Amino acid sequence: MHPSRLSAEVTQRLMQRRGRVHIYDHLDPARTALVVIDMQNAFCKPGAPVDVPESRQIVPNINRLAEGLRQRGGDVIWIVTEIRQNQGKTDWENFTSRIIAEEVRERTIEYMAPGAEGTLLWTELDARDNDIYMVKNRYSCLAPGASPLERTLRSRGTDTLLIAGTKTNVCCEATARGAWDMDFNVVMVSDCCAALSDQEHLASLNSIIQQFGDILTADEVLHRLHA
Repeated sequence: MHPSRLSAEVTQRLMQRRGRVHIYDHLDPARTALVVIDMQNAFCKPGAPVDVPESRQIVPNINRLAEGLRQRGGDVIWIVTEIRQNQGKTDWENFTSRIIAEEVRERTIEYMAPGAEGTLLWTELDARDNDIYMVKNRYSCLAPGASPLERTLRSRGTDTLLIAGTKTNVCCEATARGAWDMDFNVVMVSDCCAALSDQEHLASLNSIIQQFGDILTADEVLHRLHA
């Protein structure tokens, strides 16, 4: 599990700037959604093209937080990434042509095609029939046209997002930043997110808590949902 302690420098800066570290003392479960990003075979299965090994370590925390939120009347939203091809290009063209190494490019595209094994949720996740499921095609679930997330949240009166999944510093952080800009309350759940290294994970947490939301553990979230 990644360490999640904020740096002393950032903690001191927060105290000087706003007189406290954390933003939220209470979270209304009826207006809260747990948004779980990219916890699918492509990122969670050992040996998959874009395997994030630490993602498997956060599964118990995600399951526990999801069940706690369901019991309190909140929503659990599972979002996976798909890659579609059309006339020789993909709907993730910058990602597939410039970010993925050439030797694994075709394998990755095929593995993450709609309905392919790579798009299926990791089997150890406790996903339920009454949860919400959707697909995205950008790092941020809230980028224009990336997914129906914003419309779903607005229609359900949701104003608070708990961000979980992988990678902490890529899709999770991108979604958190987008949500904050749209005036949602944002919590990055530190022990429910995974990156490729402790350094990347911690850098993302330190960035988010200073400008884009709060950083809490699953237990801290559950306590605030109960308060």
